[in-house]
Amino acid sequence: MRQPNENDERAILTGMDPDTCMRAIEENTAVFLLSLGRAGGGEERDDTEITWTIGGSPLSYHNAIVRANLTPDTADAAILVSRERLVAHGVPGSWRVGPSMRPNDLGQRLLAMGFTLAGDEPGMAADLHALNEVAPMPEGLIIQRVRDVAETATWAATLNANDFGEGAIESDWVGAMYARLGCGDETPWRHYLGLLHGAPVATSTLFLGAGAAGIYFVSVHPDARRRGIGAALTLAPLRAARELGYRVGVLDASSLGEPVYRRLGFTTCCQISLYEWRPQAGA
Repeated sequence: MRQPNENDERAILTGMDPDTCMRAIEENTAVFLLSLGRAGGGEERDDTEITWTIGGSPLSYHNAIVRANLTPDTADAAILVSRERLVAHGVPGSWRVGPSMRPNDLGQRLLAMGFTLAGDEPGMAADLHALNEVAPMPEGLIIQRVRDVAETATWAATLNANDFGEGAIESDWVGAMYARLGCGDETPWRHYLGLLHGAPVATSTLFLGAGAAGIYFVSVHPDARRRGIGAALTLAPLRAARELGYRVGVLDASSLGEPVYRRLGFTTCCQISLYEWRPQAGA
C-alpha cells in the first residue's frame, strides 16, 4: 500500500481523499484527450485493458494511450499494437503513465520498445473551497471568457505567441478543435483570454470532466511574466467551476507553473510520466 506523505496530509485536511484526487487527475486528462482526439477524427479503443486515441492530431501528446490495465504477459503486445497504429497513421504518440497504469514496470517496457521519456510532471489537485485568493488582480489585466470563433482564433494566436508547447503546430490544431467543439455553456469547455492594457497576453482552458475541474493551456507572454497573470488566469476558471458546483481542481504542472499553483492551494498527489514515440525513432 502506498504510504501517505505530507501532501496527502494537507489534502486530507482540506477534505480531499488522496486516492480520489489521483483518480480525478488521471481521469480528467483521459477524458480531455479522448474528447479532443474524437474531434480530430482519431481512431479510438476503449476496453478493459487499454484506452487510446490515435490519429486525430499531429501532436504526440494528443495521440495518447490514457489508460492501461495490463499484465506482464500482455503489456509488450499492447505496446507493440499501439506503436503499429501510430505507424499506420503516420503520427507521433505518447503514453501518459500515472499511478493507475499497470503493470508497474510499464515505463521500462516502453523504453525497451522505442519510446523515450519526455519528462515527469506532478499531478496536482486543489479543494476549490480552500483556494488562496488573496492576491490582487494585476494592474491593467482583464480576463474574458472566449465566446465565439473569432475569439477562439485570438486565443490560439495568443497561445502561439506565448511560446507554448510545440508552437504553431499545437496552437493551430488546438484552436481548430476548439472552434469545432464550440464554447457555449452546453459544452464542458471554458476558454479564457487575458488582456493586459488591451493586448492579449495570456490564456487558459477549463475542462469539466470526470467530476473534476481540469486546468489546461495556462500560458503567459514572456514579456508579461512574473506579474501574477498566470495565477489570475488559473483562478478565473477555478472560480467558474466552483460556481457550477465542482469541488476539486486538477492539473499537471510544469516546472515554471508548479510554484504558482502551490501558492494557490494545489498539492502534489502523484507523478505523471510522459513517454513519447516518434516515427523516426521507432523500429
